[in-house]
Amino acid sequence: MKLATIRTGNGTAAVRIDGDTATETGHPDLGALLADPAWRETARNASGATHRTAGLDYAPVVPRPGKVVCVGLNYRNHILEMGRELPEYPTLFAKYPEALIGANDDIVLPAASDAIDWEAELAVVIGATVRHADEETAKAAVAGYAVLNDVTARDWQYRTTQWHQGKTFEATTPFGPFLVTPDEADALAGLDLEGEVDGESVQKASTADLVFDPVALIAYVSTMFTLNPGDVIATGTPGGVGHARKPQRYLTDGQVLTTRISGLGESRNVAREEESVG
Repeated sequence: MKLATIRTGNGTAAVRIDGDTATETGHPDLGALLADPAWRETARNASGATHRTAGLDYAPVVPRPGKVVCVGLNYRNHILEMGRELPEYPTLFAKYPEALIGANDDIVLPAASDAIDWEAELAVVIGATVRHADEETAKAAVAGYAVLNDVTARDWQYRTTQWHQGKTFEATTPFGPFLVTPDEADALAGLDLEGEVDGESVQKASTADLVFDPVALIAYVSTMFTLNPGDVIATGTPGGVGHARKPQRYLTDGQVLTTRISGLGESRNVAREEESVG
């Protein structure tokens, strides 16, 4: 199944997408749908208001996840590009819901930063409550996969040894357009991921190149704390980021950042300078 959160004249709504039709499930967003233990059956049997998919206004797949756990240095080629050794454990940091935007929303280029970089990523959305998950439980906890771009303020990221401050600027992180359940998209077998800036391919990889795959990440993270339905794990980015280039490249006003993953659709976001405050 393909599931999404869309914006309507009456607020947001969770929908099931079938071809050129989106059918409302009766929930205000996908997070609320996933909180229903029978969400799969509920989504399959949805019979609410319908919308044409052409021109849908996509909100972030899960607009306000309880947790967004991000993984750094998780593609073999990107690790080598950054001159590092393969990690023994995942590198983790957090992002807040305020950073998330929809698949076609503008990316806000923070006035405080001059080094906004792209990071095309596979996102894993949790569909069941899990703690201390083994491999089988972790695999069963995957609600589905989605496109995400962990747009990063590099100058803020490297102000200290803690990355968080460069990773969660408001309205910077495209998430969507939709979630695809594992029966339709097998990230463990490998999905093709690509990032473009103004139509130029800048990142290209397969999710098969992940050092820690989605199941391993769920098992690892759930050792520390409970993962709940609607929580998100951003699994890391491959090589090709602007910061690692010579000369370094960053997003500028008006540029279009496109992020796509085979079977999961694409986000297309225009970068816009932050409006002055005060």
